[in-house]
Amino acid sequence: MHHHAYLWTGPNARFDQEALRRPPHAEPPPPGSSPGLVQRHRAASAEFPTSPLPPLETAHWLLKPPSLVRGTWSEPSAAGAWLGERLAEYAGRFASPAPCEGVRLAALVGSARERLAAGGDVSLGFHLERPAFLSLALVTCAPDRARPDLPCPLRG
Repeated sequence: MHHHAYLWTGPNARFDQEALRRPPHAEPPPPGSSPGLVQRHRAASAEFPTSPLPPLETAHWLLKPPSLVRGTWSEPSAAGAWLGERLAEYAGRFASPAPCEGVRLAALVGSARERLAAGGDVSLGFHLERPAFLSLALVTCAPDRARPDLPCPLRG
């Protein structure tokens, strides 16, 4: 078992486009479907597999390109350290100071380590200044507890 890290920052409006944060349905819309439904399926099919936009389900990061992996660790403590470093890095940009307070930061990192050690995933999101959003995720891989059917993005 190992853990992959993912990070995304971007406009709140982009993050709010939930249709692009879901993998496309395996079957295209049936003939005679509304043009809007057909267009949404096409957009999701084209966008989701390559977009750095965070998926709605944390485990679906594993469906994204390997180039989006920001780090991989076999130890939950190392993955938690990466998370703590990113939170400290972005602390000055948080719209609210609460997430970056020392005690809260330590609690977030400690909780993430515990969840990873138990085979779970971690997904955190924070509003930043200039309306932007920060998404951080640590996904347990080989296998993911929530989605054991998903392959590791770094293995052929």
